[in-house]
Amino acid sequence: MPRVHHDLKVYGGIKLFVGTGSPELGQKVADYLDLPVSEREVIEFPNENLFVKLGGSARGQDVYVVQTTSSPVHRNLMELLIMIQTLRLDSAARITAVIPYLCYGRSDKKDQPRVPITARLVADMIEVAGADRYMTLDPHAGQVQGFFSIPGDVLTASHLLVAHINKVLRANMKDPVVVSVDLGFAKKGRNYAADMDLPIAFIEKRRHGNNAKAEALTLIGDVKDRDVIIVDDEVDTGGSIAQAVNVVKEKGARDVYLAFVHPILSRNGAERLASLPIKQIITTDSVPISVEKRKTLEGRLTILSIASMLGEVIKRAHEGRSVGEMFNE
Repeated sequence: MPRVHHDLKVYGGIKLFVGTGSPELGQKVADYLDLPVSEREVIEFPNENLFVKLGGSARGQDVYVVQTTSSPVHRNLMELLIMIQTLRLDSAARITAVIPYLCYGRSDKKDQPRVPITARLVADMIEVAGADRYMTLDPHAGQVQGFFSIPGDVLTASHLLVAHINKVLRANMKDPVVVSVDLGFAKKGRNYAADMDLPIAFIEKRRHGNNAKAEALTLIGDVKDRDVIIVDDEVDTGGSIAQAVNVVKEKGARDVYLAFVHPILSRNGAERLASLPIKQIITTDSVPISVEKRKTLEGRLTILSIASMLGEVIKRAHEGRSVGEMFNE
């Protein structure tokens, strides 16, 4: 008798589900794929418990769930987990969690006694819920990839930011230099500088305690009489960026541009950026930016969409084609 490979999976068509945390981005991904967003119902009961019901069968389908885990973090995370489990119980052939922004990325190691590694816990929960694969964008720490046992695509939006700067802004810049907000971002900062064929400078800072405050200490490199492009993976409250802007200005920088992937902009983050002498802010739609925050930054904010990149990766993953080819890898 022939051997039957019970682990062989045959996937049906693509089904795209979108969580309440990423409605606009999810619709743009659907538009790129020329597919409808699959119907689902998400109900929050008075006791804050969530309930998910699918609008149709996902049995045997290749399912992708687009849901960012930015604010409200725990609601969005639980909604993602419940939606994945709902699809698993509905016998979806393969489930991919598409998470533009992965929460708890900063909790990636035990850097002091008696603390958790919450990023690992989040990865475990996504797997236990029933995800077969994951996609995410520019995690705060690269080792987060190692927390997952399932395969995944860890993407970067840096090429979108670089392309925009080169095409739209470079012509009006004087002797531009890339500045990394801290030494922890130095490697990624060098990648930005290499892609733009520019020199790089670094800000050395030291973080104290477990709060979000950090003290910027000094600048390594030359920015005097040069335009500065400050790069980072995410901006939360804007404290580190404010320190970086102040440091480069004290060292004689001309115009300051800010480029980052994830616009978290917690608390008064948008107001803090608006108060700084920044000429342009370039970011992505990995995290929704409210109308109020957009108005606060009006005239200086450019939002680049990651939808076509996510859509193309989904398409290639479904067809079993290389994702690396998209980035000449």
